[in-house]
Amino acid sequence: MTQRLLMSALILVALVSTPIQGQERSDSITDEASLHKLDVRTPDELRAMFHYDGKPMLLLSAHRGGAGPGYPENCIETFEHTLRSTFSMFEVDPRMTKDGEIVIHHDATLDRTTTGTGKLVEKRLAELKQLKLRDSDGNVTPYTIPTLDETLAWAKGKTILVLDQKDVSVEKRVAKIQEHNAEPCAMLIVNTLADAKACYAANKNIMMEAMITDSKKFSDFDASGIPWENIIAFLGHSAPIDEKLFSAVHDKGSRCMVGTSRNFDRNFASRLAIDSPGLRKDYEDLLGRGVDVIETDIPRELAGLLSERIHVTSPPKR
Repeated sequence: MTQRLLMSALILVALVSTPIQGQERSDSITDEASLHKLDVRTPDELRAMFHYDGKPMLLLSAHRGGAGPGYPENCIETFEHTLRSTFSMFEVDPRMTKDGEIVIHHDATLDRTTTGTGKLVEKRLAELKQLKLRDSDGNVTPYTIPTLDETLAWAKGKTILVLDQKDVSVEKRVAKIQEHNAEPCAMLIVNTLADAKACYAANKNIMMEAMITDSKKFSDFDASGIPWENIIAFLGHSAPIDEKLFSAVHDKGSRCMVGTSRNFDRNFASRLAIDSPGLRKDYEDLLGRGVDVIETDIPRELAGLLSERIHVTSPPKR
């Protein structure tokens, strides 16, 4: 019976993640009516959306876009596939090419996720655009590596991008956001207080995902002069030992984020089959502690499990 339940769960997860045969960019990019859009128009609206006012909020942040069968990580078509299932932010990975362009790609090398080989930084953009992306199972897809320019242009009116650092500096990421007037739909991951200060000095309208994983980092940020309304506080990849961090961040008017890609997400399919209530309870316990945003590798599957809990404070109606 357990084996039969496991097989049923795996089939369910595959149905959520697998594209219909022949479904490629044509319907992914043009079928916008089916998307769960976060249509944020101004930096003030973005800050307001993430302001903690005591009311519950749950928003998913798709780690690298939420790769799955048929859908590669860090790929615009994958982002749209996720938005057809749920509201979501997207954590993405900018990297520099040999000719100074910025593309979205996680690894420093091309071998795992593309039909190419070698170091990405040693390739020109034109060379990279000839490659095809591989999905989560290693299968070749019709999709190509997007540039940061393409991704920022796509995101407007749809979602919020969270730009990790990799080999692209704070200054270069800020410059790209400014070039596209993308302050309402893009924020920076800042791993250090120095990076947070650099971002705030360069553009006070850009929000950040700041690493605040203990009481010292909380105190240091609080004394930095950067407004709390400019950040979401990332507390770690599991609930922090210091549970007071949740209320401390909330008291400052900011939202709390944790990641589940390194723990609960990893055994999602098998646990869904044999202990769905227990699996749900593990995620809901995070919400009970004060989590507002969950960064996950499986946004579509998790949205199915927690659909009634997902709630986003919408920008003011126009």
